[in-house]
Amino acid sequence: MIQLLFILMFSEMAAILLLLFKTPLRKLLIMAFDRAKRGKAPLVVKSVAATVFVIMMYNVYAVRDIQSRPVESRNPTDQILLADYMLQASLIGFSLFLSFMIDKLHHYIRELRMLRKAMETAKNQSCSFEDSKNNGAGELKDLGDEVSNLRTKIKELESDCESKDNEIKSAQSSLVALKSQSEGYVEEISRLQHENQNFQNQLQTLDNSLSHSDGKKNM
Repeated sequence: MIQLLFILMFSEMAAILLLLFKTPLRKLLIMAFDRAKRGKAPLVVKSVAATVFVIMMYNVYAVRDIQSRPVESRNPTDQILLADYMLQASLIGFSLFLSFMIDKLHHYIRELRMLRKAMETAKNQSCSFEDSKNNGAGELKDLGDEVSNLRTKIKELESDCESKDNEIKSAQSSLVALKSQSEGYVEEISRLQHENQNFQNQLQTLDNSLSHSDGKKNM
């Protein structure tokens, strides 16, 4: 029993040393602990730890029982049993303490790994965010240049529209002037036609009167 406890204690000490230093065996040991904590393994480990704790308490009770006896009534066998029980209780207690330390070290190492992964993920996300920010800044700059070009084109089109409007207004004013001038021409033509008609009527009247006077002379 004592030899088994010594082997267990030294194995636990070796496991703690492997967990403390970063070596290839550390990864294998962590993988083994990860698999051991899956399924029903934690329940089995707790049951074994409870059994070992009960054995330790029995040894402590035996030590207390032997120490409670009078010194005169103790024999050499009691002295040997006392030393054996004390050694077993000490080894079992130290083994339980080392197993508790191994469990906590494994837990902290896993937490540290998860924290490092989270930090790396956050770092990658921040790098991608910076890249996207830089790309967004470049895109915004391109959009700003395009907007400025469009504004310049809009101003040019507005100036062209204003010039076209001015040309249309001048053409409309010319059309109005031509229309008024044509109306004057039409009035002048109608007046001339009326005067011409009057002249023709006067000439015809004059011709008629002349022909009538010539006819009287011939008679």
